[in-house]
Amino acid sequence: MSVSRRHVLRGAIAVGTVAATPAMAAAAPARIERWGVHEIVLQGPSQGNSFDDVHVAATFTCDGMQVTVPGFYDGEGVYRIRFSPPELGRWSWRSQSNVEPLDGKAGVLQCIEPARDNHGPVRVTRDGYHFAYADGTPFRQIGTTSYSWALQSDAKCVETLATLRTAPFNKMRMCLFPNVASVATNPFARAGAGLHDWDPARPDPAYFRRFEDRIRRLGELGIEADLILYHPYDAKRGYSDMTRSDDERYLRYVAARFGAFRNVWWAMGNEYDAILTKTVADWDHLFEVLQAADPHDRLRSIHQITVYYDHRKPWITHASVQNGAAVMDDVPAQLHRSFALKPVIFDEVLYEGNSDKRWGRLKGEELVERFWWGTIGGTYVGHSETFSDDHNADTSWLGQGGKLIGTSVPRLAFLRRILEAAPAPGIEPIDTWGGYHLAGKKFEYYLRYFGAARPSEWAVTLPGRANDTHGSYRAEVIDTWNMTITPVDGVFAMSPRDAYDFHDPKRPTLALPGTPWQAVRLIKV
Repeated sequence: MSVSRRHVLRGAIAVGTVAATPAMAAAAPARIERWGVHEIVLQGPSQGNSFDDVHVAATFTCDGMQVTVPGFYDGEGVYRIRFSPPELGRWSWRSQSNVEPLDGKAGVLQCIEPARDNHGPVRVTRDGYHFAYADGTPFRQIGTTSYSWALQSDAKCVETLATLRTAPFNKMRMCLFPNVASVATNPFARAGAGLHDWDPARPDPAYFRRFEDRIRRLGELGIEADLILYHPYDAKRGYSDMTRSDDERYLRYVAARFGAFRNVWWAMGNEYDAILTKTVADWDHLFEVLQAADPHDRLRSIHQITVYYDHRKPWITHASVQNGAAVMDDVPAQLHRSFALKPVIFDEVLYEGNSDKRWGRLKGEELVERFWWGTIGGTYVGHSETFSDDHNADTSWLGQGGKLIGTSVPRLAFLRRILEAAPAPGIEPIDTWGGYHLAGKKFEYYLRYFGAARPSEWAVTLPGRANDTHGSYRAEVIDTWNMTITPVDGVFAMSPRDAYDFHDPKRPTLALPGTPWQAVRLIKV
């Protein structure tokens, strides 16, 4: 038996690879940490079309729990099955296949305690509006988008990863098919020199092997890989315009290949409604295919340009939304949450940059403001930037990765620290319809944001009824742009002001500096 294991640091995805041999049953079980990746390698046929003609899977069993995991063909007669154990204990497995060399193989693995920085995959919290890792650690999303960074040269990818190492982002949206100039452009075997001369029945293992290396490297940095499966901007190659049967093959392949990595999220489409060859019924079907093909049950979303998909459908775990105006105030942000009834990430709210396009020339202050209003609305917001020498977004961070040069990034790191210090499961909007512009956890923790306004004081008025527990609060003035937190002397001892509000009658206001981008934090003492 051949067993190899790679250890990586800081939220890494440990991979245990087992090559199945006749001596396997007598060998000691592989030791895989919980939510790591156990990989079985089998040798089988390489003639014909192994993607269509050969089917392989393995059923894993532990203490009454049973998970069947599809495998995939990796070229040259190699088949792989990847499993991420969700629970501790001794797991036994047995393969099933329609070809004899792959069928009836068996083995065991021991799932051990996860490493300190392995918190498991991200899930939606029980309240339905926030995220947490599988071990319960809150996940406060501060994401970015770099569409084709993973498809650039190795040197450019290394530069992007070095940038991410010191950036605040914990999620990266990225395209599986190219959408701008890239080094890797052929996810399927070529059948000629033309743009459409490719065979959808033959995924190119080398392309996907290279891409999964990027997923692993993001995992080493503790960054979620939000994989965009379809988009309308692939230079007329037609990858997003496949037939239904070809789409099904593709989705099953990527689910089997990538689904065991705990940092994977599925984004079915970017601007899905601009892909004119697919109807809403087609998208519904593809979600059903993906969900059935993914026993690890990773997060799933879809993103629009104009026509919103119905995010209440059962296969959608969270809403991914493009809308810059919705996060220019907390009220429309909160409305999106109320209609989705799920977590909302405004993954695209226009970008900081110098693009010649109107969607790519926000100032840093404007982008940071949108993050804060989204936060007060109980939602999450995504970043990207379009700075380039030729004002072409395709060659910027948004298109190809590289370096970040905008002014928003350190302010988003500051916001992330604010979010991570807030109560679990996340920041909740508080009495949005009353115009309070408050969020947090009622009667415990409050954030009040003022945006571009320049108030010199704030009337410290909080919503609540006479029989509520009011308590006392210490206050801090937060300058969200200059990244300072200034404690306010004393406390605010709250009592009813009327039937709807409470305040401190001895201290009804709090002084503010009269500059934009201010916030106040109140914490119960």
